Amino acid sequence: MLDHGAAPPAESPMRSPRPPVGGLGARLMRRKPVEQLVAEGGQGEGGTLRRSLGMWQLTMISIGATLGTGIFVVLGEAAPLAGPAVAISFVIAGLTALFSALSYAELAGSIPVSGSSYSYSYATMGELIAWICGWCLILEYGVSVAAVAVGWGEYLNELFGTTVGFTIPQTLSAPLGEGGVINLPALVVVLLSMVFLLRGARESARVNTIMVLVKIATLVLFCAIGFLGIKAGNYLPLAPLGITGISAAAATLFFSYIGFDAASTAGEEAKDPKRDLPKAIMLSLLIVTALYCLVALVAVGAMPWQDFTGTEAALAQIMKDVTGHSFWSVVLAAGAVVAIASVVFAVLYGQTRILFAMSRDGLVPKVFAKVDERTGSPRVNVLIVSVFCGVLAGTIPLGELANATSIGTLFAFALVNVAVVILRCTRPEMRRTFRVALFPLTPILGFGFCGWMMLSLPGTTWMVFGGWMAAGLVVYFGYSMHRSRLAVPAAPEAASAEK
Repeated sequence: MLDHGAAPPAESPMRSPRPPVGGLGARLMRRKPVEQLVAEGGQGEGGTLRRSLGMWQLTMISIGATLGTGIFVVLGEAAPLAGPAVAISFVIAGLTALFSALSYAELAGSIPVSGSSYSYSYATMGELIAWICGWCLILEYGVSVAAVAVGWGEYLNELFGTTVGFTIPQTLSAPLGEGGVINLPALVVVLLSMVFLLRGARESARVNTIMVLVKIATLVLFCAIGFLGIKAGNYLPLAPLGITGISAAAATLFFSYIGFDAASTAGEEAKDPKRDLPKAIMLSLLIVTALYCLVALVAVGAMPWQDFTGTEAALAQIMKDVTGHSFWSVVLAAGAVVAIASVVFAVLYGQTRILFAMSRDGLVPKVFAKVDERTGSPRVNVLIVSVFCGVLAGTIPLGELANATSIGTLFAFALVNVAVVILRCTRPEMRRTFRVALFPLTPILGFGFCGWMMLSLPGTTWMVFGGWMAAGLVVYFGYSMHRSRLAVPAAPEAASAEK
């Protein structure tokens, strides 16, 4: 550990250090000490976050943010690419995610704070890179909440159509520009998530756990029924499109794993974050991968892989074909509605906690760090983020902006792999409750896979991403850089309060 014994009082890790000397470059590279990040854990404006989450709840948060539209929709896109070998594609995609998950696990156990990869970057690569990472996370979490909420509305409409023969009119289920006035279901699911989040982390975790268990049970039910319809001939040939098809499907399926990092945003509300966060991240990825592979194996065994082309509701169709009744497909559709709602809930939670950390550092307005004393949650933060995401989901066609969430996520993953290497080199003596295996090969591979995935995205996605980054730099240089807590010496009152 660093020796702070001879350091002047203003430079204690509990306080904001003096402004760095050396001009603009030094200001952009200023780093926040790990000890200061950890010491400030839970502290907000007017209150503190409550440590009420155990490993089980943390695992459910990650599963809730990951297990959703991917298995219900993207399987229909991947099976025509890989054939029956789509289960192998899921394994490859899971291994690709694993490299970054290992890095997240090490850093979450070493720096258990709410900011996730934003805070890890702040401690290792400096303020500018941390801001860029945080700005990417705002894009990833904020827009993905809106995009998933729109998908939830579509599933809800489908469920209504198959059960009661009623569908929500297009004027109330589509945004302006797409034949509607407002996407009311998308707005509703975001606002419902907001209501539960306002009650605090413990109550929110209970609701999330129930929803996650429902969607796991739905997928297990599909496997049990789908198993009865398996025909051995559907597995042959195993890889009709060869290795190329398997790898193409894996690239498509990788984005089904995005969300495993959600537990790292709960670092300041975990009871024992150094012990539980690494376990929760790894356990959630293991459970999700096992479910994905099992569902894929049953699905391609029960329905020829050629029939998946153009079929978004492949699982529901299989349930109907195997049983000969529409009842079970309705059950699956209901499970999908719950599954997607839990993604909205978990991702919205992560967004509020990242903004909480950025606000505490002074990089975004301090209102996002205000904590309600009664519930121990950042209520104003939750209200602002929920209303913004709800309006975005309800009124604006997302288009390519939704695709930009993928590139933002991959960029954040890449930075986490770099942060692990830097922290190992600069702070080798730091106590770590989890260590990346085969260091430094594992984080290097994680960084490489993220770069490869980013390069495989279309040019329009890069253009949207570039515009978002340009806007972020304007905000940073015009606002955040000057209001950073690392740019302002601690006031005497704050210094005495922090003793």
